Amino acid sequence: MLKFYYHPTPNPMKVALFLAETGIPFELVPVDTAKGEQHLPEFRAVNPNGKLPAIVDDGAAVFDSTAILIYLSEKTGQFGVAPQDRGALLSWLMFIGTGLGPFSGQSVHFHHAAPEDVPYAKNRYMREIERHYQVLNDHLKGRDFIVGDSYSIADISAWGWVARAPRVLGPDALAAFPEVARWFDSINSRPAVKVAEKIAEGVSFKTPGDEASMRALYPSNFAAA
Repeated sequence: MLKFYYHPTPNPMKVALFLAETGIPFELVPVDTAKGEQHLPEFRAVNPNGKLPAIVDDGAAVFDSTAILIYLSEKTGQFGVAPQDRGALLSWLMFIGTGLGPFSGQSVHFHHAAPEDVPYAKNRYMREIERHYQVLNDHLKGRDFIVGDSYSIADISAWGWVARAPRVLGPDALAAFPEVARWFDSINSRPAVKVAEKIAEGVSFKTPGDEASMRALYPSNFAAA
């Protein structure tokens, strides 16, 4: 059975939604990053990079949410795209995986988690995430889905981060991006979203904020000079 290594953050939620959509049997393996469980040898054997999500499928380890979505889509034949849209699918997956996601994460970090106020970093990442949302907003004009004419792993991938838009951009986050808001409402209304959101129901995760959790989440910040 597929093992799904999970923490309730945007990238693992993408995989949670794919599994909810497809009904693939899986074993949930919670990894509490605020407790540092991502650094344990047994998890590093699955993902040497120590990040979530990861899966083990018939002995094959796959890590990084984009890689997992591509792998599972190709294996199951679900939520892919027509051959002529393959290039667009890869392009938008990389736009999300290397742009929308990381800039969202850095903006959240410098606005909500950094121990020092760094105005340059806060402005830099906020402006970049706004730019990425504008690119997506412009692309979605006249479209129901990010790639092609049907729901795909591109939509699943983007949903994971857009669901956190209020945390990233602030209240009324999508007011400036009406096409993204329309698209998100459509994806968010899918029954599988509710299933994905309850994937770890009954499992508790530590709320970060104390020094131990900061050391677990950002170990390089505490490395000896």
